[in-house]
Amino acid sequence: MVSGRRGAGKIGCLFTLLLVVTIGYFAVNVGEVYVRYFKYRDAIAQEVRFASTRSDDAIRVRLASIADSLGLPDDAGRVHITRTNTRIRISAEYSEHVELPLLVREFRFSPCADGGL
Repeated sequence: MVSGRRGAGKIGCLFTLLLVVTIGYFAVNVGEVYVRYFKYRDAIAQEVRFASTRSDDAIRVRLASIADSLGLPDDAGRVHITRTNTRIRISAEYSEHVELPLLVREFRFSPCADGGL
């Protein structure tokens, strides 16, 4: 004997699916901001590794170009370089805005790296 199914569970399944898709959509938006930050931080660390062969101006130009290619705000391209005889420190500060439902969230980033020359 085959019994009929009610179908009451379909609404719950659709709601759950809608909720998962919505969370995924906004997670991708926030995730993109962090992916750009990590790429820029890695670029800064690479500039520290090769700082003994590059001038401060060359480092600034290169990092401003990388920040622009990543689509970061203009503030990200303004790096601060502190160099001594044996050490170098490169840092930047910027913020990005992400629009979430009913709110705009500001994420502040301060990528930096330091190392020996």
